[in-house]
Amino acid sequence: MKASVRLHGLAPVLAPHTRLVVLGSFPGVASLCEQQYYAHPRNQFWPILSALWGLDLRALPYAQRLDIVRERGLGIWDVYASCRRQGSLDSAIEEAELNPLRRLREWAPALRAVAHNGGESARAMRITRQLGLPVHRLPSSSPANASWSFERKLAAWRAVFEQYELA
Repeated sequence: MKASVRLHGLAPVLAPHTRLVVLGSFPGVASLCEQQYYAHPRNQFWPILSALWGLDLRALPYAQRLDIVRERGLGIWDVYASCRRQGSLDSAIEEAELNPLRRLREWAPALRAVAHNGGESARAMRITRQLGLPVHRLPSSSPANASWSFERKLAAWRAVFEQYELA
């Protein structure tokens, strides 16, 4: 069944001093409903950041979480600006329209690297590599990535975050 409604993603979370941007694929249903990145309660994005930074981000209001993210030099965005999709799975994404990823360095002049959160996001590595920065592929924080334990994901994320002094 073809998804009939075109969905639109969230605005980028960036600052001029952003050193690392994590790119997801496209917000899931929970994130779109809440208008918040990684809003699904089983998504491990916020728990991973909490473990890396030693504070419980999920206990804070969303706006405060974003303030902390920006202060620490992290950016959050998605590869796709819009798409058609039934449900939340990346495999259901149809007619995806890319975000203007080539503008990342313009919007975040201190940017030192890009990290793709999962395989669907990593399909855009051919574009992000054109920025002339290191590009990393992180294991997806999605609950659909059940083959990786939280500890294994955390170790992979920590290795990248430490390179850019974010952990």
